[in-house]
Amino acid sequence: MTTLDDVAAVTAPTARAADRPVRRELGVANVLSHGFLLLWAALTVLPLVWMFLSSFKSNGEILADPWGLPETLHWDNWARAWTGAHIGRYFLNSLVVVAGSVSLTMLAGATAAYVFARYEFRGRQFVYYLFVGGLMFPVFLALVPLFFVVRNAGLFGTWTGLILVYAAYSLPFTVFFLTAFFRTLPTTVAEAAMVDGCGHFRLFFRVMLPMARPGLISVAIFNFLSHWNQFLLPQVLMQGDESKWVLAQGLFALSVSQGYAGDYARLFAGLSIAVLPVLAVYVAFQRQVQSGLTAGQLK
Repeated sequence: MTTLDDVAAVTAPTARAADRPVRRELGVANVLSHGFLLLWAALTVLPLVWMFLSSFKSNGEILADPWGLPETLHWDNWARAWTGAHIGRYFLNSLVVVAGSVSLTMLAGATAAYVFARYEFRGRQFVYYLFVGGLMFPVFLALVPLFFVVRNAGLFGTWTGLILVYAAYSLPFTVFFLTAFFRTLPTTVAEAAMVDGCGHFRLFFRVMLPMARPGLISVAIFNFLSHWNQFLLPQVLMQGDESKWVLAQGLFALSVSQGYAGDYARLFAGLSIAVLPVLAVYVAFQRQVQSGLTAGQLK
């Protein structure tokens, strides 16, 4: 009489043999994926490490041994970049411009996205696609007409004009992302708030915005990185008064003004100062970015 143990003994080797190719394929895929991630991490991290180490070297050390460690830490490179190259002034200017542009972008973008996601009105899809259509037009395409528009409006060479242009170019992505995010929020909470006597403005600012916090943080970080690293727009719209230049313009002027002097230590120090806020924002808010990108899919 055949027992269950006999059947298990016969079928177990067959089952294990069937599982082996699948496990082997999964193991190869994991090795390749982890190897690619390690390679990508090395290509991303090593240039940053080299830049930071070079900012503490002397010019002679950079030219003689570019890949070696600094013999002594030359903190004066950072001081010369901050004061002598006016990187400190350009840094503060960038903070003012980016803070204003990100705040304006998030306020206008969140308001428009909420209306597109929650209200039905004639022409809603048409207006929405007008916003999203801005994603198809690169900055290079509108530089010449944008130059004349800003100049004729009396905003050429001003922070206000640069803030408005930054916000205008960031609105399409912000509206596109937040509209999809607002649609994932539960409608029962909004209906309960309306029943309790909550008006439209109070509903938006007191109920919906706190619920959309992960998405708002994610978009705000993307906009911050985009505005902070922007070079072409300030180079075109902020000509003239150097005291109003942003950090990208200051670094470009520093690299061009080197000429045959070759003060590479000060240049690397200025680049390190420009990179530090980006790294700080990413390290501080990386979890919020990941949760904001996946919140809409998990709900």
